[in-house]
Amino acid sequence: MTATRRQTVFAGLDPPEAWPPPPRALRPDRLELGLETLPGVGPTIQRKLAKLGLSTVRDVLEHRPRRYETAADEVSIAALRQGEEVVIAGRVIKVEKKPMRSRRTRIVARVDDGSASVSVTWFNQPWLADKLVPGTQIRLRGKLGRFGFEPRSYDLGETRATADFAPVYPAAEEIAAATVRKVVDAALPLAVDVADPLPAELREREGLALKRDALAAVHRPRDLDEAEEGRRRLAFEELLVLQIGIARRVAERERTLAPGLGEPGELIHRYRKALPFALTPYQEQAIREIDGDLGRTVPMQRLLQGDVGSGKTVVALYALLRAVENGRQGALMAPTETLAEQHFLTVADLCLELGVSCALLTSSSKKAERERALHADVVVGTHALIQSGVELRDLAVAVVDEQHRFGVEQRSAIASGRAPHVLHMTATPIPRTLALTVYGDLAVSEIAKPPASRKPVITSWITEERASEAYTRLTRLLREGRQAYVVCPLIEMSETSLARAAEAEAERLRRAELKDFRVGCVHGRLKTPERRELMARFKASELDVLVATTVIEVGVDVANATVMIVQEADRFGLAQLHQLRGRVGRGAEQSYCLLVSRAKEELTESAHARLEALVETSDGFELAEVDLELRGGGALLGTRQSGLSDLRFAHLRRDRDLLERARAAAPSVGAGPLYDVAEALFADVEREALA
Repeated sequence: MTATRRQTVFAGLDPPEAWPPPPRALRPDRLELGLETLPGVGPTIQRKLAKLGLSTVRDVLEHRPRRYETAADEVSIAALRQGEEVVIAGRVIKVEKKPMRSRRTRIVARVDDGSASVSVTWFNQPWLADKLVPGTQIRLRGKLGRFGFEPRSYDLGETRATADFAPVYPAAEEIAAATVRKVVDAALPLAVDVADPLPAELREREGLALKRDALAAVHRPRDLDEAEEGRRRLAFEELLVLQIGIARRVAERERTLAPGLGEPGELIHRYRKALPFALTPYQEQAIREIDGDLGRTVPMQRLLQGDVGSGKTVVALYALLRAVENGRQGALMAPTETLAEQHFLTVADLCLELGVSCALLTSSSKKAERERALHADVVVGTHALIQSGVELRDLAVAVVDEQHRFGVEQRSAIASGRAPHVLHMTATPIPRTLALTVYGDLAVSEIAKPPASRKPVITSWITEERASEAYTRLTRLLREGRQAYVVCPLIEMSETSLARAAEAEAERLRRAELKDFRVGCVHGRLKTPERRELMARFKASELDVLVATTVIEVGVDVANATVMIVQEADRFGLAQLHQLRGRVGRGAEQSYCLLVSRAKEELTESAHARLEALVETSDGFELAEVDLELRGGGALLGTRQSGLSDLRFAHLRRDRDLLERARAAAPSVGAGPLYDVAEALFADVEREALA
């Protein structure tokens, strides 16, 4: 971008009077003020904004619009045509609040503009009933559909925001996007206190605007080009902070020693012979890459990613046995007791056959079991493996499964002071760009395809009124000798309440749709022996159906379970739904996943997109890309407490060029605000890891 372009790109902000001249000294403290200090933000709105993660002025300024709405034609109500997106304006003449199933509501208002009147319907926004009193002027943007006029956005009073080029912010069911927009408007003048952490020389070299101007361009652009230019300026800064921190971690690891494990030996030869199948080319490639790392004296930090059922555990056990054949110890750490137990059951028999001692260590383990586990060749466990006072005999290789669930603290702690080789393993595919961005200190191995014998799971999406069809299909397959999971809705409640809800649903199914079948129920509140017994009974086909919470999301492997019904699937994230679906399709039989949701017109755009994506593809890498588009990068470094935030502005799917520029620029950033930010973020993580 030329200097002239830099000077003019953000010059047309409307209205320029909203920007006071920069003060003689910036007051960054104003950015940390609570939202109650902004005009129009009372306790109710403040509480609703907090659910979006917005608590301070800075949070609001960094709340990026998810899209921009261009102008739409304004028409009279008499001229409305089905399915055409337009703007209408009129007066509310009547309002009704109509209850629906599951405590949901529908607000129906009659709006008249003199040419005609039309019913306008909102779902799950009960507070609107108090605002839409007869006589209120309203302006709406939307389409004429099944329930009358269905608005995407609206404004009360005489404002014309619904028709203008306007940002649309991520919102929640309880708070309208228009309200979020007004809060951003109130916060925007305080952006003059935003300091620019980029060194002036770097900013000049890269052709970047001031941070305050970029924020203004993102929130109040004249067109999409201006919005995109502002976003890229802010995205570059985010990626640069990550690259500075990652470069420091890589440099520190290069100064640490780990045991070199040489070439594979006789134990590995026997392991390969003991496997009842041939490894796939992808597994063999991952093994070659791991062998290369284990032969060095720099600690391995490798990410092994592969879709559900792709055979990662076989590769992980290979790495652990490489430690054992060198007289050292291997440890496999999982995020939950259920997953740790599943891993133990998977590897214990093979270890026994090879003459390798294998033990399970969780918070439920008794003292004698813990003592034995610490001296076993292969230890499988939960975070109990890294608790204070736990000293493994001679750890050389650690495998951390579902590593994104641990957070940086636990991932760091397993290597703290021990310098083992570490293999991070995940069944949630991470797009390569994201892996390069966030796990830039990790080498990446991919098992891109599962064994050829696995058939893709057939996925269908139906709404609640057709739920009986799901159970009709289920009972037919159960009578053929198959087994199934029924996943209970993800509800915002305590673990205890969620357990009660699962038990209640299991009891209802025993009396109703599944009265002729054996139904069990598993949830997070069950004691370990009870959970183990239930899972063992299900695996032994003594139960036909397992009603479960998301405790079964990872690690449960029952080949005869070929059906899954996910109730209220719209409440789950895309990655979580894909993980749940991965519990079926573990054998050679055709498997099915039925997603049951609320009525389609009640769903958000994001929920629609998630469920459609699940139906369209079973490719986890493709779904991971969709997930990135829908919700951004997520809590990328795995911690909230330390202040490491989401990538708010970087589009990891599109910003590969920015990532490369940030990586190239990172070594040139010395002491200064940006380096201090990166240092502070990563130092917080490391302090927590050692706490």
